[in-house]
Amino acid sequence: MTELTKKLADVQTKLKAKKSSYNSFGKYYFRKAEDILEGVKPFLLQHNIYVTVSEELIATDPVPMIKTTATISDGKDHIHATAVVGVDMQQKGMQTAQQFGAASTYAKKYALGNLFLIDDTEDADATNQHGKGPAAKATAKPKAKITKEQMAKAIEFVKGGGSVDAIKKKYTLTDAQIKQLA
Repeated sequence: MTELTKKLADVQTKLKAKKSSYNSFGKYYFRKAEDILEGVKPFLLQHNIYVTVSEELIATDPVPMIKTTATISDGKDHIHATAVVGVDMQQKGMQTAQQFGAASTYAKKYALGNLFLIDDTEDADATNQHGKGPAAKATAKPKAKITKEQMAKAIEFVKGGGSVDAIKKKYTLTDAQIKQLA
């Protein structure tokens, strides 16, 4: 076992990466790449290591694909972990740069998670059944009508890449409101 492998194992066993973001439509907290990097920072000087993240466009047809590599190094040895994601070019309400940015952010999170052995089954985006499954059926509540304030938030949510279906699952919407979201 190399010195770097020992240092990485120490980081993997002690790293705490909080879930700082909240999805109000899915009602769960989730972790971002920034949360993982923030958790890693205390180990950098302690172990005399550094972490980098690089990206590469590896395909363009039929779907753009981004390969993200997270690397830990002590200046002599390097250990890499990767994640590959597709860019959803059909995502409504997003410009091309935002579509690539969303895919990039997602890939960074998973490359870092792979490097530091962060079990993504802990994340709600991996386990959230989005209102499906036996527990949801037993406790399902009728959908509420959307208020003017909630509609404004929903429009921003969709503009930021969120799903209209997520809003439809939570609220009763008129045809006019659905058109406003699309």
